[in-house]
Amino acid sequence: MAGISELKRIKEYVSIEACVASCFGPNTRIDRKRHVSGGDINESYCMDLSNGQKIFVKENTIQNYGFFEAEEYGLRMIASIGMIRTPRLLGRGIDRDTKSSFLIMEMVESPARKRDFWEIFGRELADMHRCDTEGLISAGAFGLDVDNYIGAGRQINTPKDSWIDFFRECRLSVQLKRAEKYLDRNLLKLSEKLLERLEDRLVEPEKPSLLHGDLWSGNYIEGTDGKAWLIDPAVYIGHPEADLAMTELFGRFHADFYRAYEEENPLQEGYQDRRDLYNLYHLLNHLNLFGVSYLPAVATIIQRYA
Repeated sequence: MAGISELKRIKEYVSIEACVASCFGPNTRIDRKRHVSGGDINESYCMDLSNGQKIFVKENTIQNYGFFEAEEYGLRMIASIGMIRTPRLLGRGIDRDTKSSFLIMEMVESPARKRDFWEIFGRELADMHRCDTEGLISAGAFGLDVDNYIGAGRQINTPKDSWIDFFRECRLSVQLKRAEKYLDRNLLKLSEKLLERLEDRLVEPEKPSLLHGDLWSGNYIEGTDGKAWLIDPAVYIGHPEADLAMTELFGRFHADFYRAYEEENPLQEGYQDRRDLYNLYHLLNHLNLFGVSYLPAVATIIQRYA
């Protein structure tokens, strides 16, 4: 398997129109632009082209171009594993005239969902988690060579040799520091205690895995083959339990997904006892991005594991 650095990056363009002309021919034009709902970070559109094809476009400010660089990196990394599909990337860039940045990919319009959709999804995610991560990170076993984003929040991926050290230093500690203004004295003391006792709460994985990193129901789509395709990744090398835990945070996936996953990649004993601790990272991120409505859930988990 090629390392991520060896994979061809998509081209950068000075405008969406320039990307369309390069990918589909100089006479191809944008006939129609329709807003696509979903997400709270970028503006998203379906664009109908004069050749009958469609493209999916995300736009943001020039200052937030890093979102698209990170998204491309994550999608290419998942594609490099070859176990579960992602949309085809076409181009990205900065348009100085409109003062915007953009990412362009294929517009995925799916046929009828496969009858065994959830079973296939579970097996393919398990296969991705089981793949060798050699070549995907240059130092350490966990983390990533670059930082990226979890939603609109910066995600720190400094490589570490220990999963527990990585989760402590690059996940919980970072978010707890950002959340100090929301936490009272008691919660701050309990947070310190939790970080000190993390070796008693978590386990090292049997092997490192490539994680999607933000795997909830809004971050997969039904692909052109009727199967689940991954989108909007926040990738890093970590413990597969962290991905599975996220699928349960905002409503579980179908039971067939979990059954098929465990047939391919059995979970280590005690996962259910660790699940909410993994999700503390995401709840802290939501607290830091969206405010105090997430504080009760954060407090409950801190009190439970401290």
